[in-house]
Amino acid sequence: MLRSRRLVPAAVLLLAACETVPYTGRSQLNLLPEGSELQMGRQAYAEVLRQSTINRDPVANGQLEGAGRRIAAATGRTDFQWRFTLIESQEANAFCLPGGQVAVYTGILPITRDDAGLAVVLGHEISHAIAHHGAERLSQSLLIQTGLAATQIALASRDPATTRQVTSLLGAGAAVGVMLPWSRAQESEADHLGLIFMAKAGYDPHAAVAFWQRMMQAAKGRRPPEFLSDHPSDETRVRQIEAWIPEAMGYYRPAS
Repeated sequence: MLRSRRLVPAAVLLLAACETVPYTGRSQLNLLPEGSELQMGRQAYAEVLRQSTINRDPVANGQLEGAGRRIAAATGRTDFQWRFTLIESQEANAFCLPGGQVAVYTGILPITRDDAGLAVVLGHEISHAIAHHGAERLSQSLLIQTGLAATQIALASRDPATTRQVTSLLGAGAAVGVMLPWSRAQESEADHLGLIFMAKAGYDPHAAVAFWQRMMQAAKGRRPPEFLSDHPSDETRVRQIEAWIPEAMGYYRPAS
């Protein structure tokens, strides 16, 4: 009876922490208050910029700022303090931290090629922030760590080496069997939302297929198998995006 009483507050907490992702309608668990999430985003962004070389090219920065502001407006999050920074790096990457702190690495610009290609990247990365994917991952990690700690307590009376081995295996299993699929689901969701945001911003969603085909060509088979990756394979992404394009076209209004 005492045990059941302890479970009730935990169940109430988990129910209270459930949220719904806009447009996709997916239910997610978020144990992190948005204020804390935004503060962590600002701190992490400042640290990344401190350690990076900022690209000051006016043309490239103008393109980034223009496309970024259009995508940001399409999200409706006027409360975010949007920032767009171009980082000098050969890495083909970009990110958006909670609160609208966006960085794009110059190494991805030859692959984006134009405004529409850049909008694909920005739409995807900004969607991570809109869907609170960072906070969701932290919440999931916290739950998994809690489960591992419970396992260690249950095995406390056994040989310490056995306890460490079982816990380690459970951790690896959680990474491959739980965290990686969760991460791939978030990446796919960001692709889905990104199509909608770029369409609402006046960019043709069909540009996403061409962009990911170029990314596939640039990778040249260097990516790990999908089940060992935190991202879907490029082939999977293209297939999913093609399926979502009709929905995104419902939001598409060409920019005048």
